[in-house]
Amino acid sequence: MIGIFDSGIGGMTVARAVEQLLPNYPLLYLGDIARTPYGCKSARTIIEYSINNTRFLLENGAKLIIIACNTASSVATDRLRQEFNVPIIEVISPAVEQAIVCSQKGRIGIIGTRATIRSGVYETKILAQQPEYMVFSTACPLLVPLVEEGWIAKRETKMILRRYLHSLKERQIDTLVLGCTHYPLLKHLIQPRIGRKVTLIDSSVAVAEYLQNYLAGQTVLTPDGSHDPTRNRYFVTDITESTQFIAAKIFHRPIDLQPI
Repeated sequence: MIGIFDSGIGGMTVARAVEQLLPNYPLLYLGDIARTPYGCKSARTIIEYSINNTRFLLENGAKLIIIACNTASSVATDRLRQEFNVPIIEVISPAVEQAIVCSQKGRIGIIGTRATIRSGVYETKILAQQPEYMVFSTACPLLVPLVEEGWIAKRETKMILRRYLHSLKERQIDTLVLGCTHYPLLKHLIQPRIGRKVTLIDSSVAVAEYLQNYLAGQTVLTPDGSHDPTRNRYFVTDITESTQFIAAKIFHRPIDLQPI
């Protein structure tokens, strides 16, 4: 079973991408909605939450963990790999690989939470492979709460996005990494405001494709040809009307969210 956790509902974009690419693998999801967002919290707290989330998934049958949260990936990956003897896959490296391949001019933009941007993990990974590239980062702390509230088509969200993306647009980036798994839910607003010629890197799709390649060469998990993706389990630490609405929008079907 594949275990996936996020600070909220954004990681469901990863779960959906995995479900589409790998429908024969059972999924277990945990969205820590009660404590979202992680991006404004200390590294110590993020690591503590990530350990708790991982332990829950393992106790419920997961054999592989995906950290579907850029903030937790940037801060807690090393600690989780020390604590738990299972494969731990983070969302940053797959997105970096895609950004490097897609960028034609070597001018890459990153948007993410304060913690992700502060960590500098994207710049470090990109420049380690392509030291001649230019990387420009912008923290977007208001976007996660807006998505969690279901404000994915509000005028205020459009105005805030325009403000966040202004400096990146001025720097004439050709590739933009959506450095938070909540942000794919705003792609329809981000693309016209950053420019149609800019390639958006969706980390949820990138990690699903990475996982597909990873599973092809290992024996930790084996597919179940009789598995029905609608039997995948989704746990959350809090439930709101907007959470249920967004979950159904992501999966294009009602999702049974189980509170813990």
